[in-house]
Amino acid sequence: MTPRRPERRSEESARAIVQAALELCREVGYAKLSIEGIANRAGVGKNTIYRWWPSKSAVLLDGLLSAVSVQGPFPDTGEVVADFKTQMIAASSILASPDTGPHYAALIGEAQQDPALGGALWDRLVGHLVAAATERIRSAQQQGQIRPELDPEFVVELLYGPTYYRWLIRRHLPDPDHIRMVVDTAFAGIAPSGPAVG
Repeated sequence: MTPRRPERRSEESARAIVQAALELCREVGYAKLSIEGIANRAGVGKNTIYRWWPSKSAVLLDGLLSAVSVQGPFPDTGEVVADFKTQMIAASSILASPDTGPHYAALIGEAQQDPALGGALWDRLVGHLVAAATERIRSAQQQGQIRPELDPEFVVELLYGPTYYRWLIRRHLPDPDHIRMVVDTAFAGIAPSGPAVG
């Protein structure tokens, strides 16, 4: 689900449309968000939006990507436990933000019924974040801080799964102390035997 981007589109109008989608999603929720509502808020016609995006979810995904960096480097101080605590606490704060968290949750929910959106969400956002984490895990494996036989993507699931469970299922985010406990507990199992790492 890549947005339609004709070369001659007005970037000013595009920004207004994306901003309108973000604002309306905060105000009325994803279920009541509509292309018509976005068009009215942005001061454009519905056909203008449909020329550039196939659906409201595609507009919202562009809005989310405008607010969340997917290219930033993963912390690497040489202490992998500390680095994951730092990154996961920062990620949790993004999920807690009213400017990003509700939009991301809405897109995850919609993706369960829309395979094209699910693919776009992975290709344009989640996949980049997972790649950065797995690269950090491979580096830690090379340094002897994580058992070398473990699949890095499995380690990602082990570390980040509890946050997504709390956020999406239990409807409240873990605080920094909980995240630190998750990381410490996970590394008790994934670190090589011997002195503690991190």
